[in-house]
Amino acid sequence: MYIVSLNYIQPLEQVDMLINQHIEWLERNYQLGYFMVSGRKQPRTGGVILVNSMPKQQLEQILQQDPFQVVAKYSITEVHFSKVQTDLVALKE
Repeated sequence: MYIVSLNYIQPLEQVDMLINQHIEWLERNYQLGYFMVSGRKQPRTGGVILVNSMPKQQLEQILQQDPFQVVAKYSITEVHFSKVQTDLVALKE
């Protein structure tokens, strides 16, 4: 599984102009079963997406389709959780 961290590189005004398209992109990837959790950072400097396991190249292709590509930089961290609360057992690989 992956943690994708987005950091805005443009002013929030430019981010907000793309927010609806970004949300549509998120929804498509939730429907396809790729994304598990997403949300904005606080303070609002970017966002985080928890992504199901897949080949990293596939994830990179998915991220390239995000309208936020022009306003954010992406950091991908692969993780293999070994201990989780009972409610979150689906996160354990």
